[in-house]
Amino acid sequence: MSRNSMTRALARTTLTIGFAASLCASLQGCFLALAGAAGGTALVATDRRTVGSQTEDREIQVKALSNVTSGLTDAAHVNVAVFNQRVLLTGEVPDEASKQKAESIVRGIPNVGSIVNELAVQPASSFSSRANDSYLEGRVKSELVLYKEISANNFKVVAERGNIYLMGLVTQREGNVAANASSTVSGVAQVVKCYQYIAPDQALASSSGNAPVSSAPAQPAADAPTVGAIPDSGVSSRPIEQQAPAPVMESSPAHAGSTGASM
Repeated sequence: MSRNSMTRALARTTLTIGFAASLCASLQGCFLALAGAAGGTALVATDRRTVGSQTEDREIQVKALSNVTSGLTDAAHVNVAVFNQRVLLTGEVPDEASKQKAESIVRGIPNVGSIVNELAVQPASSFSSRANDSYLEGRVKSELVLYKEISANNFKVVAERGNIYLMGLVTQREGNVAANASSTVSGVAQVVKCYQYIAPDQALASSSGNAPVSSAPAQPAADAPTVGAIPDSGVSSRPIEQQAPAPVMESSPAHAGSTGASM
């Protein structure tokens, strides 16, 4: 075979391999997109919030993060989580004035039901601390899956400086089980409950495939604690790594948002 023939054959082979690789990548991308879409649908279907509430939460989060970031100095590090129109602010700010300003900015966003301000007045956390927080979030979410008494999809997990913040539309018992489970994950410093409580019959209705819980969940009885409770010692668990349970604490009081409610 001449040198020219060998060169042409090699070129054709290279082009064929390249096309095959591109096709595989394209097909893989399509598969991942479909899987992501299917996963997103599953989350919507199993979420106790209405579809409208979920959409509203995403819009609030985008606006809040953008407005807070542009409204504060570069020394601030603020994270925003939203669940059922309740906004949770975590991170670090240089002074108390910045902490209050962040809350005021969020209050100016339409449809915010309530605000839980957990910002700490201290220097911004390090990159390694934030990487560890991402790791802890995954560990806690994995831990919640192990508990048959609850559905992990009903909880939003936020980690900040080793502290775990739990959000969700849950019953007293569900909230306690999740808090206890989170407190046993290695590396968790403390657990802070930022729940909105619903009655057991509402939880049963949502799990039976009926309409999701409304954006104004029922409040617990006046004599029932809404935060900081520890579940019964009989609750069984299989944590990934056991540690002495971290303290379970109540969040800062929820302040009224732009709607005037403090759900």
